[in-house]
Amino acid sequence: MVTQRGRRDAADSPGRAPRRPRRSTAPDADNAPTAEMPAVPADADGRNGDAPEAVRAKSIPEAAVARLAVYLRVLSGMRDQGATTVSSEELSQAAGVNSAKLRKDLSYLGSYGTRGVGYEVSVLVSQIERILGLTRQHKVAVVGIGNLGHALANYGGFPGRGFPVEALFDLDADLIGVPVGGLPVSHMDDIPRICAERGISIGVIATPPTAAQSVCDRLVAGGVQCILNFAPVVLQVPAHIEVRKVDLAVELQILSFHVARRADDAAGDQGNSGLRGPGAPSENGNGRRNGSGPDGGREMVVRS
Repeated sequence: MVTQRGRRDAADSPGRAPRRPRRSTAPDADNAPTAEMPAVPADADGRNGDAPEAVRAKSIPEAAVARLAVYLRVLSGMRDQGATTVSSEELSQAAGVNSAKLRKDLSYLGSYGTRGVGYEVSVLVSQIERILGLTRQHKVAVVGIGNLGHALANYGGFPGRGFPVEALFDLDADLIGVPVGGLPVSHMDDIPRICAERGISIGVIATPPTAAQSVCDRLVAGGVQCILNFAPVVLQVPAHIEVRKVDLAVELQILSFHVARRADDAAGDQGNSGLRGPGAPSENGNGRRNGSGPDGGREMVVRS
Protein backbone atom coordinates (compact mmCIF):
# COMPACT_ATOMS: atom_id res chain seq x y z
CA MET A 1 0.00 0.00 0.00
CA VAL A 2 1.36 3.44 -0.99
CA THR A 3 0.52 6.50 1.05
CA GLN A 4 1.02 10.14 0.09
CA ARG A 5 1.43 13.08 2.43
CA GLY A 6 0.36 16.66 2.02
CA ARG A 7 -2.25 16.08 -0.69
CA ARG A 8 -6.01 16.25 -0.67
CA ASP A 9 -8.68 15.07 -3.03
CA ALA A 10 -10.57 17.76 -4.94
CA ALA A 11 -13.71 17.00 -2.95
CA ASP A 12 -11.93 17.95 0.29
CA SER A 13 -10.73 21.32 -1.07
CA PRO A 14 -13.68 23.60 -1.84
CA GLY A 15 -13.03 26.14 -4.49
CA ARG A 16 -10.10 24.33 -5.98
CA ALA A 17 -10.11 22.88 -9.44
CA PRO A 18 -9.64 19.12 -9.49
CA ARG A 19 -6.06 18.04 -10.02
CA ARG A 20 -5.23 16.26 -13.21
CA PRO A 21 -4.14 12.70 -12.43
CA ARG A 22 -0.47 11.99 -12.89
CA ARG A 23 0.54 9.51 -15.50
CA SER A 24 1.94 6.37 -13.97
CA THR A 25 5.27 5.18 -15.26
CA ALA A 26 6.76 1.72 -15.03
CA PRO A 27 9.59 1.52 -12.51
CA ASP A 28 13.07 1.05 -13.87
CA ALA A 29 15.64 -1.40 -12.55
CA ASP A 30 16.86 1.10 -9.96
CA ASN A 31 13.37 1.45 -8.47
CA ALA A 32 12.45 -2.24 -8.37
CA PRO A 33 12.93 -3.19 -4.73
CA THR A 34 14.31 -6.44 -3.48
CA ALA A 35 13.51 -7.81 -0.04
CA GLU A 36 13.92 -5.44 2.90
CA MET A 37 17.56 -5.13 3.92
CA PRO A 38 18.70 -3.31 7.06
CA ALA A 39 20.88 -0.30 6.49
CA VAL A 40 24.15 -0.37 8.38
CA PRO A 41 24.74 2.05 11.27
CA ALA A 42 27.96 3.97 11.61
CA ASP A 43 30.50 3.13 14.24
CA ALA A 44 30.47 4.64 17.74
CA ASP A 45 31.68 8.11 16.82
CA GLY A 46 29.22 8.48 13.95
CA ARG A 47 31.69 8.69 11.09
CA ASN A 48 30.56 9.20 7.49
CA GLY A 49 27.73 11.46 8.67
CA ASP A 50 25.65 8.75 10.39
CA ALA A 51 24.12 8.84 13.80
CA PRO A 52 25.51 6.04 15.99
CA GLU A 53 22.09 4.45 16.40
CA ALA A 54 20.78 1.94 13.90
CA VAL A 55 19.54 3.41 10.65
CA ARG A 56 15.98 2.62 9.65
CA ALA A 57 15.68 -0.38 7.37
CA LYS A 58 15.47 0.44 3.69
CA SER A 59 14.54 -1.47 0.58
CA ILE A 60 17.52 -1.66 -1.76
CA PRO A 61 16.84 -1.98 -5.52
CA GLU A 62 18.30 -5.04 -7.18
CA ALA A 63 20.38 -2.96 -9.58
CA ALA A 64 21.90 -1.11 -6.63
CA VAL A 65 22.77 -4.41 -4.93
CA ALA A 66 24.73 -5.45 -8.04
CA ARG A 67 26.62 -2.15 -8.01
CA LEU A 68 27.42 -2.50 -4.31
CA ALA A 69 29.28 -5.69 -5.14
CA VAL A 70 31.31 -3.76 -7.73
CA TYR A 71 32.07 -1.00 -5.22
CA LEU A 72 33.23 -3.62 -2.73
CA ARG A 73 35.67 -5.11 -5.22
CA VAL A 74 37.09 -1.69 -6.05
CA LEU A 75 37.30 -0.59 -2.41
CA SER A 76 38.99 -3.83 -1.36
CA GLY A 77 41.68 -3.21 -3.96
CA MET A 78 42.13 0.36 -2.74
CA ARG A 79 42.41 -0.82 0.86
CA ASP A 80 45.03 -3.40 -0.12
CA GLN A 81 47.04 -0.61 -1.72
CA GLY A 82 46.97 1.44 1.49
CA ALA A 83 44.21 3.95 0.68
CA THR A 84 42.36 5.30 3.72
CA THR A 85 39.83 7.66 2.13
CA VAL A 86 38.22 7.95 -1.28
CA SER A 87 36.02 10.61 -2.85
CA SER A 88 32.76 9.79 -4.61
CA GLU A 89 34.30 10.96 -7.89
CA GLU A 90 37.30 8.65 -7.53
CA LEU A 91 35.16 5.67 -6.56
CA SER A 92 32.57 6.28 -9.26
CA GLN A 93 35.24 6.53 -11.94
CA ALA A 94 36.88 3.30 -10.78
CA ALA A 95 33.51 1.52 -10.66
CA GLY A 96 32.23 2.86 -13.99
CA VAL A 97 29.13 4.70 -12.72
CA ASN A 98 28.32 8.38 -12.33
CA SER A 99 28.97 9.95 -8.94
CA ALA A 100 25.34 10.90 -8.31
CA LYS A 101 24.21 7.28 -8.69
CA LEU A 102 27.06 6.09 -6.47
CA ARG A 103 26.10 8.52 -3.71
CA LYS A 104 22.50 7.37 -3.94
CA ASP A 105 23.56 3.71 -3.74
CA LEU A 106 25.70 4.36 -0.66
CA SER A 107 22.88 6.30 0.98
CA TYR A 108 20.95 3.02 1.24
CA LEU A 109 23.64 1.96 3.70
CA GLY A 110 23.35 5.18 5.67
CA SER A 111 26.70 6.44 4.33
CA TYR A 112 26.83 10.02 3.12
CA GLY A 113 30.55 10.78 3.30
CA THR A 114 32.22 13.88 4.69
CA ARG A 115 32.53 17.04 2.63
CA GLY A 116 36.12 17.63 1.62
CA VAL A 117 37.18 14.19 2.86
CA GLY A 118 34.96 11.62 1.15
CA TYR A 119 34.45 8.11 2.49
CA GLU A 120 36.65 6.11 4.82
CA VAL A 121 37.62 3.05 2.79
CA SER A 122 37.74 0.55 5.67
CA VAL A 123 34.40 1.70 7.09
CA LEU A 124 32.73 1.55 3.68
CA VAL A 125 34.12 -1.94 3.02
CA SER A 126 32.72 -3.09 6.37
CA GLN A 127 29.32 -1.57 5.65
CA ILE A 128 28.99 -3.12 2.22
CA GLU A 129 30.17 -6.52 3.45
CA ARG A 130 27.55 -6.41 6.18
CA ILE A 131 24.72 -5.37 3.86
CA LEU A 132 25.68 -8.11 1.36
CA GLY A 133 25.76 -10.74 4.10
CA LEU A 134 29.49 -11.33 3.78
CA THR A 135 30.23 -11.21 7.50
CA ARG A 136 29.76 -15.00 7.56
CA GLN A 137 30.73 -17.70 5.12
CA HIS A 138 28.30 -19.28 2.66
CA LYS A 139 29.20 -22.88 1.88
CA VAL A 140 28.96 -23.84 -1.78
CA ALA A 141 28.28 -27.12 -3.57
CA VAL A 142 29.16 -27.59 -7.26
CA VAL A 143 27.13 -30.14 -9.20
CA GLY A 144 28.48 -31.35 -12.54
CA ILE A 145 32.26 -31.78 -12.59
CA GLY A 146 32.87 -31.29 -16.29
CA ASN A 147 35.16 -28.61 -17.69
CA LEU A 148 33.19 -25.77 -16.09
CA GLY A 149 32.70 -27.65 -12.83
CA HIS A 150 36.42 -28.40 -12.63
CA ALA A 151 37.24 -24.74 -13.15
CA LEU A 152 34.81 -23.65 -10.44
CA ALA A 153 36.02 -26.29 -7.98
CA ASN A 154 39.64 -25.27 -8.49
CA TYR A 155 39.08 -21.52 -8.40
CA GLY A 156 40.98 -20.15 -5.41
CA GLY A 157 39.12 -16.85 -5.23
CA PHE A 158 35.92 -18.20 -3.69
CA PRO A 159 37.13 -19.02 -0.14
CA GLY A 160 38.80 -15.65 0.34
CA ARG A 161 35.53 -13.90 -0.48
CA GLY A 162 33.47 -15.98 1.92
CA PHE A 163 32.30 -18.74 -0.44
CA PRO A 164 34.23 -21.94 0.34
CA VAL A 165 33.41 -24.89 -1.91
CA GLU A 166 32.48 -27.69 0.50
CA ALA A 167 30.95 -30.37 -1.75
CA LEU A 168 31.24 -31.68 -5.31
CA PHE A 169 28.77 -33.97 -7.11
CA ASP A 170 28.60 -35.86 -10.38
CA LEU A 171 27.04 -38.99 -11.96
CA ASP A 172 30.18 -40.28 -13.69
CA ALA A 173 31.38 -43.42 -11.88
CA ASP A 174 34.97 -42.64 -12.91
CA LEU A 175 34.80 -39.35 -10.99
CA ILE A 176 33.20 -40.57 -7.76
CA GLY A 177 35.75 -40.42 -4.98
CA VAL A 178 38.33 -38.59 -7.09
CA PRO A 179 39.56 -35.36 -5.43
CA VAL A 180 39.07 -32.15 -7.40
CA GLY A 181 40.44 -29.02 -5.81
CA GLY A 182 41.12 -31.05 -2.69
CA LEU A 183 37.55 -32.38 -2.34
CA PRO A 184 36.35 -35.88 -3.32
CA VAL A 185 33.49 -36.00 -5.78
CA SER A 186 30.28 -37.52 -4.39
CA HIS A 187 27.35 -39.11 -6.22
CA MET A 188 24.38 -36.93 -7.10
CA ASP A 189 22.07 -39.23 -5.15
CA ASP A 190 23.84 -38.04 -2.00
CA ILE A 191 23.13 -34.35 -2.60
CA PRO A 192 20.29 -33.98 -0.04
CA ARG A 193 22.16 -35.77 2.75
CA ILE A 194 25.57 -34.17 2.25
CA CYS A 195 24.19 -30.67 1.74
CA ALA A 196 22.18 -30.98 4.96
CA GLU A 197 25.13 -32.37 6.92
CA ARG A 198 27.60 -29.71 5.74
CA GLY A 199 25.22 -26.77 5.90
CA ILE A 200 25.44 -25.91 2.20
CA SER A 201 23.55 -22.71 1.44
CA ILE A 202 24.47 -22.12 -2.24
CA GLY A 203 24.32 -24.70 -5.01
CA VAL A 204 26.00 -24.24 -8.39
CA ILE A 205 24.51 -26.24 -11.27
CA ALA A 206 26.98 -26.92 -14.09
CA THR A 207 25.22 -29.93 -15.62
CA PRO A 208 23.61 -30.52 -19.03
CA PRO A 209 20.11 -28.98 -19.22
CA THR A 210 18.37 -32.38 -19.05
CA ALA A 211 19.73 -32.99 -15.56
CA ALA A 212 19.39 -29.47 -14.16
CA GLN A 213 15.86 -29.70 -12.75
CA SER A 214 16.53 -33.02 -11.02
CA VAL A 215 19.71 -31.58 -9.50
CA CYS A 216 17.82 -28.48 -8.42
CA ASP A 217 15.19 -30.60 -6.65
CA ARG A 218 17.91 -32.49 -4.77
CA LEU A 219 19.61 -29.27 -3.72
CA VAL A 220 16.35 -27.84 -2.40
CA ALA A 221 15.70 -31.07 -0.50
CA GLY A 222 19.13 -30.66 1.11
CA GLY A 223 18.28 -27.22 2.46
CA VAL A 224 20.09 -25.13 -0.16
CA GLN A 225 18.64 -21.62 -0.21
CA CYS A 226 20.21 -20.13 -3.34
CA ILE A 227 21.13 -21.62 -6.71
CA LEU A 228 23.47 -20.36 -9.39
CA ASN A 229 22.41 -22.05 -12.62
CA PHE A 230 24.74 -22.36 -15.61
CA ALA A 231 22.46 -24.81 -17.44
CA PRO A 232 20.42 -23.20 -20.26
CA VAL A 233 17.05 -24.06 -18.75
CA VAL A 234 14.50 -22.32 -16.54
CA LEU A 235 14.26 -24.03 -13.17
CA GLN A 236 11.05 -24.57 -11.23
CA VAL A 237 11.68 -23.82 -7.56
CA PRO A 238 9.67 -22.99 -4.41
CA ALA A 239 9.02 -19.32 -3.76
CA HIS A 240 11.63 -19.08 -1.00
CA ILE A 241 14.50 -20.26 -3.23
CA GLU A 242 16.57 -17.63 -5.03
CA VAL A 243 17.87 -18.61 -8.48
CA ARG A 244 20.38 -16.69 -10.55
CA LYS A 245 20.95 -17.81 -14.14
CA VAL A 246 24.15 -17.44 -16.16
CA ASP A 247 23.67 -18.16 -19.87
CA LEU A 248 26.98 -17.56 -21.62
CA ALA A 249 25.50 -18.13 -25.08
CA VAL A 250 22.95 -15.38 -24.51
CA GLU A 251 25.67 -13.01 -23.34
CA LEU A 252 27.73 -13.73 -26.47
CA GLN A 253 24.66 -13.06 -28.61
CA ILE A 254 24.18 -9.71 -26.89
CA LEU A 255 27.81 -8.83 -27.52
CA SER A 256 27.34 -9.84 -31.14
CA PHE A 257 24.45 -7.39 -31.39
CA HIS A 258 26.64 -4.55 -30.09
CA VAL A 259 29.41 -5.43 -32.54
CA ALA A 260 26.95 -5.48 -35.44
CA ARG A 261 25.35 -2.20 -34.34
CA ARG A 262 28.68 -0.42 -34.09
CA ALA A 263 29.65 -1.73 -37.52
CA ASP A 264 26.38 -0.33 -38.91
CA ASP A 265 27.00 3.00 -37.17
CA ALA A 266 30.52 3.16 -38.58
CA ALA A 267 29.24 2.44 -42.08
CA GLY A 268 26.61 5.15 -41.70
CA ASP A 269 29.18 7.67 -40.51
CA GLN A 270 31.31 7.34 -43.62
CA GLY A 271 30.81 10.38 -45.80
CA ASN A 272 29.10 12.38 -43.03
CA SER A 273 31.32 15.33 -42.11
CA GLY A 274 31.57 16.43 -38.50
CA LEU A 275 30.72 13.03 -37.08
CA ARG A 276 33.02 10.60 -35.33
CA GLY A 277 35.21 8.41 -37.51
CA PRO A 278 34.59 4.79 -38.40
CA GLY A 279 34.88 2.38 -35.54
CA ALA A 280 35.00 5.01 -32.79
CA PRO A 281 33.20 3.78 -29.69
CA SER A 282 30.12 5.64 -28.53
CA GLU A 283 30.17 7.16 -25.05
CA ASN A 284 27.62 6.66 -22.32
CA GLY A 285 27.68 10.21 -21.04
CA ASN A 286 30.31 10.01 -18.29
CA GLY A 287 33.42 9.47 -20.39
CA ARG A 288 33.20 5.67 -20.50
CA ARG A 289 32.50 3.38 -23.39
CA ASN A 290 29.13 1.70 -23.56
CA GLY A 291 29.20 -1.63 -21.80
CA SER A 292 32.36 -0.85 -19.83
CA GLY A 293 30.69 -0.51 -16.45
CA PRO A 294 27.90 -2.15 -14.44
CA ASP A 295 25.32 0.16 -16.02
CA GLY A 296 26.69 -0.07 -19.56
CA GLY A 297 25.57 -3.54 -20.52
CA ARG A 298 22.88 -6.11 -19.87
CA GLU A 299 23.12 -8.01 -16.62
CA MET A 300 24.33 -11.60 -16.91
CA VAL A 301 21.96 -13.02 -14.32
CA VAL A 302 18.18 -13.15 -14.22
CA ARG A 303 15.67 -14.53 -11.73
CA SER A 304 14.22 -17.83 -12.82
